[in-house]
Amino acid sequence: MRPDTPAENVDHTAEAARLERTAGLYPEDAEALLLQAAAHLELADARPAATALYDRLLAIPDTLENAPLVRALKASNLWEYDHEAEARAIIDGIRATAPRDPAPWVIVAESLESHDELEAAHDTFTEAATLLLTDATEPPYATHPLLFGRHRVRRMLGLPHDDWDARADTLHSSPVSLDELHDPKRVWSLGSDNPAELEAEISRLRAELGAYREALSRPFPVAVLHWPANELSELLSAYPDLATEYPSHPEHLSTIESSLRELSTSGTPNLGIVTATVPSYEAFAASEGSSPADTTLLPQYATTLAARGRAVVWPPQRTSDCWCGETQPYATCHGSAGQV
Repeated sequence: MRPDTPAENVDHTAEAARLERTAGLYPEDAEALLLQAAAHLELADARPAATALYDRLLAIPDTLENAPLVRALKASNLWEYDHEAEARAIIDGIRATAPRDPAPWVIVAESLESHDELEAAHDTFTEAATLLLTDATEPPYATHPLLFGRHRVRRMLGLPHDDWDARADTLHSSPVSLDELHDPKRVWSLGSDNPAELEAEISRLRAELGAYREALSRPFPVAVLHWPANELSELLSAYPDLATEYPSHPEHLSTIESSLRELSTSGTPNLGIVTATVPSYEAFAASEGSSPADTTLLPQYATTLAARGRAVVWPPQRTSDCWCGETQPYATCHGSAGQV
């Protein structure tokens, strides 16, 4: 999550430096930590320094988990300090590569919107929705900003409601409707001399703030631990007592999927998967003063990885690669009922 505390209340430059130092200590988390550092630099209005951090990450593309996200953040930042041509080129590249993660789409569409490129923003939101939601029976939480942003831009363009706008309305939980929140005429209410109009606008602003707070306060994902085959083999060789927890790798994968489905059926929101490694787990056990063979450490380790931003959302899109690492769609791998 990117920080949103005003610069006058936090020394964002110092916080960015602290995060950079932490990234050096935990290279496996460097991407998430450096993205947070870049966000602090943007808030400190040190935008060239933020771009330098984005470039530092993009210089090692093979190790990046989400290169489109880094490029999108770089483009948004560049446009804010008069590098419009480069920002547009990056945005065009992101749209052409069509990433399966909604976050880069949201960032570039909102960047276009903030610079009054409303038609381009609308097209970008629509491309993303078409790509990510065409086969989705229930839009994942991470895709909600796509629908809300698209709804907002369509209201500003004066376009009529369509099916996705209706879906956005059903996903919106605030007592003030999206049509009110996204009304282009709202800005005029703030300059009105009519107390009733001002009071109505204050109510809308409170509702909007409540929605932002709800999004920012969402807990870390309820995360399930996933051991790749080579890591699980190494783990069991070093700590054979854990074989009772992990009888086999296929059974481990099946348990992950069935556990997440049970949690989803019970109404548990914000589910995710974190991928484990033996060195990371051993370091965690050492920090807890315990043996890696202690099975009670496993859920704590999963929670710690999720808190450090390592969780990926479950379930993936049906046409995306399966979470287990196989290069086949989730729908035909663990997303198939026969695989559980």
